[in-house]
Amino acid sequence: MALAIAHSRGLDGLQAPPVTVEVHLASGLPSFTLVGLPDTEVKEARDRVRAAIVNSGFEFPSKRITVNLAPADLPKESGRFDLPIALGILAASSQIPSPPLADYEFAGELSLSGELRPVRGALAMALQTAGSGKAFILPVASAREAALTGCASVYAASSLLEVCAHLSSQGALAQPVPVAPEKQPVFADLSEVRGQSQAKRALEIAAAGGHSLLMVGPPGSGKSMLAARLPGLMPALGQNAARESAAVLSLVGQFRPECYGQRPYRAPHHTASAIALVGGGNPPRPGEISLAHQGVMFLDELPEFDRKVLETLRIGAHPYRPRRPPRQVPRRIPAGRRDESLPLRLQRPPQWKMPVHAGPDRPLPRQALRPLPRPHRPADRGTRPAERSARRQSRRRILGHRACPRRSGARTPASAPAESQCPARARRGRRPVRA
Repeated sequence: MALAIAHSRGLDGLQAPPVTVEVHLASGLPSFTLVGLPDTEVKEARDRVRAAIVNSGFEFPSKRITVNLAPADLPKESGRFDLPIALGILAASSQIPSPPLADYEFAGELSLSGELRPVRGALAMALQTAGSGKAFILPVASAREAALTGCASVYAASSLLEVCAHLSSQGALAQPVPVAPEKQPVFADLSEVRGQSQAKRALEIAAAGGHSLLMVGPPGSGKSMLAARLPGLMPALGQNAARESAAVLSLVGQFRPECYGQRPYRAPHHTASAIALVGGGNPPRPGEISLAHQGVMFLDELPEFDRKVLETLRIGAHPYRPRRPPRQVPRRIPAGRRDESLPLRLQRPPQWKMPVHAGPDRPLPRQALRPLPRPHRPADRGTRPAERSARRQSRRRILGHRACPRRSGARTPASAPAESQCPARARRGRRPVRA
């Protein structure tokens, strides 16, 4: 059979849309063509798949190979399509049976020796596969992560040869057992803090109601220590909330199966950009606010963050509008912020006074917030005559001219040469001023 079809999954935000891998072998000069909006990582799969098939003991067909990744309008990225592409080529060349491919979905990156490497987003792909009624074949490390969903049939494979043996009924792949999360608390206990009764009460209220918290105080007063204990006060995650949090972390490859069911704690640096906080890029990746979904995000040194970054965090989306529809990633966090009583900086509008620096020991004056009346005259007409004369003298000195004696009010001696009295008037052809 010259045509084979395999099934896989892509990543589009937190969604994992199905991707159909169609492989066609035709007569002609040997070539390998990939179509369907592939990324650079996907295009490089041609060399990886060729070497993996040969090193696994199979024959790479010397024909015109065309691989189509459908749908064509969905960007394809990462090396998760190496395994379905290799299986499609083997099925199209009649080296493995093609009917079993319709009952499975495949994802995995191939090494040159034929070994399978883990991929990102295994948990999100497994959640979407549960509704399709198909089993999912993944690398061993990714299969342990996908087995935590408990709603999909997942098989773990370590090489391309094991997958081919399973499809040819010459062997059976093992199904991974979900790893039970650790029951021990991973966050520091609030009972270890001595004193700070008001701050403890505020943390309890914020944890119970899911409120945001602003902590203000001098350095060393315990703001970071208290913020690190906020996740331990929050209630345990439910099954759906734990899956959502783990799926977001899986998109960037930061999920660990032993931490399943624990609330994340993120503390980005104050030099982080807007895209690093709210997400973005091409292809879009979740930001810190999405990685802290169902957990706590602590903004240390809040006044040091860029104003545009804070405005983007308040709006919840980056002002850049991509050509493709935006990707939605959930984010639900009680944000913790810390301020070390730095001076309050006021941005000066055009008609306002200069910026005012105030602190707890120096209150903000009321007259600083009072806007000045809009000026209706030029700047030179509302000043004193002496100031206007000084500005004129400085402008003429910069231009290399001397002040005119008549305008400055000084008397020139009769014995003074004509060129030293008013060079500007002499150049214009006027008679010099006499005493």
